[in-house]
Amino acid sequence: MKILLMGNPNVGKSVIFSRLTGIGVISANYPGTTVGYTEGNMKLGEQMATLVDAPGVYSLDPTTRVEEVSRKIFSNGADVVVNVIDATNLERNLNLTLQILERGEPTVVALNLWDVAVKKGIKIDVAALEKELGVPVVPTVAVSGQGIRDLVEALSRARAPQAIHFESPDQRWARIGEIATKTQKVVHRHPSLFDRLEDISIKPLTGIPIALLTLYLSFSLVIEVGELFILKVTDPIFIAYSEFITALVNSHISSPLLKEILIGNTPELMRSFGILTTGLYIPLGVVLPFLIPFYLLLGVLEDIGYLPRLSIISDAFMHRIGLHGAAILPCVLGMGCSVPAVLSVRILESPKQRYLAATLMTMAIPCASQTAMIFGMLAPFGLRYILAVYASLFVAFVATGFLLHNIIGGESPEIFLEIPPYRMPNMSSLFKKTFIRIREFLKEAVPYIAVGMLVMNFFYLSGLMHMIGQTMRPVVSGILGLPSDAATALIIGFLRKDVGIGMFAPLDMTAKQLVIASVVLAMYFPCVATFMVMLKELGFSGTMKSVALRLAAALLMGGTLHLLLA
Repeated sequence: MKILLMGNPNVGKSVIFSRLTGIGVISANYPGTTVGYTEGNMKLGEQMATLVDAPGVYSLDPTTRVEEVSRKIFSNGADVVVNVIDATNLERNLNLTLQILERGEPTVVALNLWDVAVKKGIKIDVAALEKELGVPVVPTVAVSGQGIRDLVEALSRARAPQAIHFESPDQRWARIGEIATKTQKVVHRHPSLFDRLEDISIKPLTGIPIALLTLYLSFSLVIEVGELFILKVTDPIFIAYSEFITALVNSHISSPLLKEILIGNTPELMRSFGILTTGLYIPLGVVLPFLIPFYLLLGVLEDIGYLPRLSIISDAFMHRIGLHGAAILPCVLGMGCSVPAVLSVRILESPKQRYLAATLMTMAIPCASQTAMIFGMLAPFGLRYILAVYASLFVAFVATGFLLHNIIGGESPEIFLEIPPYRMPNMSSLFKKTFIRIREFLKEAVPYIAVGMLVMNFFYLSGLMHMIGQTMRPVVSGILGLPSDAATALIIGFLRKDVGIGMFAPLDMTAKQLVIASVVLAMYFPCVATFMVMLKELGFSGTMKSVALRLAAALLMGGTLHLLLA
C-alpha cells in the first residue's frame, strides 16, 4: 500500500511523517532534479505500507520546480492521499485540498495544528467539514501525537469524493469561501506572548538585533560544545585508533606506496593524508563534533519557526546580490560546516542562484572550526583584529555578489515564504531529524574526503606540493606581505582551513599579517571536502569558475589589506 502526504509548507507534514515511520527512512532527490522528498515504511494492520512525504506546495498547478515535482509524485498515483491542513489557515489550505479532490484520489484530511487553532480562537466543525469535502477529516496535533492513531484508523475509510470540477480558479475560491463560512468560526482573543514575539521578530527595527543576537548565541554554543566534544571524546578515541590502525597496516602490508596511501607517513592525524587516518579523522573527529550540536540547534530554530523570519529579515539585502531570503539557510549552515551548506543550495530555484550562494558562502563565511581558530589566534591581540577579519569577509561577500549578479546571465526567481506561528519543538522529531541529517552528511562527505586524500597523496608523492609552494612564495611575500613560509600553510588550508590557520602560529606573524592571512585563507580556495561536494553540486565547469573567481578575489582583498594595514 502506498500512502502520499501532501500539504502546504510548514503545516507539520514532516512531523506527521516522523510519527508514522521509524528512523530507517530514505531521503532522495526526485529523478532529474535537486528537489528532495522522503520515503519510509509504516505498520498498517498486518501489512507494511510505504509512506511518501512530498515537498510542501500551495498548488498542483506548478509555478516552481518544487510544485512541479510534487505534481509528478502525485500523478504517479497512491492508494491513499493524506492531505495535511493547517487548521489556523483553513481557507488558504483548502485550495490544494480541492485540487487533490478534483483528481478523484482516495483522500483523508489531517486537520493539523488543532491546538494552535483553539488557542487562536478558531473553531472548526469537523463533522460539517467532512460533509462538505466528502472525505474523512481528522483533527491532529502532530508534535504531541494527538489524533495520529485516529488518522491511521481513518486510512481504511479513505474514499474518492464525488466528482467535482471547477472551470476556473475563481470558482474554486468561491467554493472555498462557502466551505469556510459553513464550517469555521473565529472568536476574539487576546494576543499571547508568542504572538508578540512573532511581531517583534519580523519588524526590521527589532528583528535585526534579535537575529544578530540569536546567531551569536547559537554559534557560540556550537563552537563551545564542539571543541569540548573533540577534546574529551573524539581526540582520545582517534589517538588510540591511529596507533591501532598504524600497527595493523605496518604488520600486514609491505608496499611503502600502499602504506603511504592508507596511513600516510606521519602520526599526526591532520597531516598524514592517509585514507584510514586523516580521511576518517576529518569527517568523524573534527567536523562531526561541530555538526551534531549545529544540526540540533538548527532543528530547534526550524521547529520553533524562526528561520522563515530570519529569511524575511535578510530578504531585502539578499536581493541586492541576486539571491533572496531563502539563501540565508545555506549561509547559516556555512557557519557550522561548508559541506552541508553547499548541499543545501539545492533549495534555490535557478542555476544562477545556486552558483552565487555556493560561491559567496564558501568564500566569505568561515566554518565553525575555522572561526574557533581565528578567535584563538587573534584574541590575544584584541577584538578589533577579529572584527577586521569578518568585516573584510563581509565586504568581499557583498562586493563579489553585487558584481556577479550584474555579470552572470540567468534568472533569480522570487519565492514565497510561509511564516508559521511560533511553536514548541517536539524532541523526538528533533532527534530523528538530526540523525537523518547526520547520516546523509556522512554518506555524502566521507567518500569525497577519501578521494581528496588520494589527490593530496598524489601531490605530495609527486613533488607537486613542494613545487606549488615554491611558486607561490613571490605572491605570498610580495603581494600579501606575509612570510614566505606561509605558502605551505595556505596549501594545507586546502585540506582543512582551521589547520592552515594553526600553521601560521610558529611564523611569528604580526596581528596585521594574521588578519591578512586569515582572510586570504578563508577566501582563496575551499577545503577539500567542500571542493569535492561543489564538484557534485555545481559540476566541473561551475566549480572551476567559482575557484578562479575566489582566487582573484582573495589576492585583491589580501593585497588591499596589505596596503591599508601597512
